[in-house]
Amino acid sequence: MIVTHSSEVIKVGIAQMDIVKVPKTIRTSGLGSCVGAVIYDDSKKVAGMVHVMLPDSSLNRTATMNAAKFADTGIAALVDLLKQEGAQRFKLKAKIAGGAQMFQFTADKDSMRIGPRNVEAVKAQLKELGIPLIAEDTGGNSGRTIEFNPETSMLSVRTVNKGVSEI
Repeated sequence: MIVTHSSEVIKVGIAQMDIVKVPKTIRTSGLGSCVGAVIYDDSKKVAGMVHVMLPDSSLNRTATMNAAKFADTGIAALVDLLKQEGAQRFKLKAKIAGGAQMFQFTADKDSMRIGPRNVEAVKAQLKELGIPLIAEDTGGNSGRTIEFNPETSMLSVRTVNKGVSEI
């Protein structure tokens, strides 16, 4: 279990996003092929997290669009939320985790590489927006739970069968 000393943990579900300010922390679990992206302004002690399921919104199959579900829309939407909370665009930094290849396929179909494609898409969006990627814990084939503390700018990553690391 990830130990925190904050007053409240805000939980982000699959294909959701939220933001927190000190003393709250923010957590998401169930990161298999999904990517948890944390974007933060350490001078303002504000952070946001998005739980990205798919790399590209062109994969949307519903009448309504959930921006948090896709890397290409979720990262930009999270930046907009952070700016509304006083974060300064030029001070934003990012940390990411997840993007595991949860199933082994004999076929070399790109459509089955959801985890690696999610990581690539998140990194491409961060680069396009000029947000430096400070640390990552991606790939492999194990699920993860992550929790970010905007006070310390530390991302705790609990990986199935591997314990907890901090990045």
